[in-house]
Amino acid sequence: APPKQTNKQTTRYKSASQHNKTIITMSYRRDDDIIDDDEEEDREEDMVDAPQAVVELANAVVPDNARHTRACKRCGLVKTLGQFVDQGCENCPFLNMLEDGAQVNRCTTPFFEGAAAVMDPRDSWAAKWIRVDAYLPGVYAIVVTGEFDAEIQEDLENQGIRWRCRPQ
Repeated sequence: APPKQTNKQTTRYKSASQHNKTIITMSYRRDDDIIDDDEEEDREEDMVDAPQAVVELANAVVPDNARHTRACKRCGLVKTLGQFVDQGCENCPFLNMLEDGAQVNRCTTPFFEGAAAVMDPRDSWAAKWIRVDAYLPGVYAIVVTGEFDAEIQEDLENQGIRWRCRPQ
């Protein structure tokens, strides 16, 4: 069979995320590049590990809708109600919000002020200012209103988890 003709040069990075394998493809055009099927298989073997910052940024969670957004009461991550139910809170998996709408309502609040999109929490002065520099990239509330129920507070204390991570 004649080789397939393509006009892209592709660099692939492989990374392992919590739930699935992420392939990040970056490409640029080259009109003289011709790739056959054997070369395509060889490229799968030549994949290199992506830098951790690229992997974290690729997995950043942002609200998919401006309506019905909520903030995690512990870390301030802002997502929609549906995203919290479907994915939980990536910074606080011990809150067990995944697939539990009632727990999402207990651990998140629609009452928050402002939001900051944080791309690189470790190097961002804004992330340090709102005290999210130890978390994953994402959108964070500036001020979160609300506290955990006494039952959740006690459970977190029994597990040795700091639950009041963002002083007001």
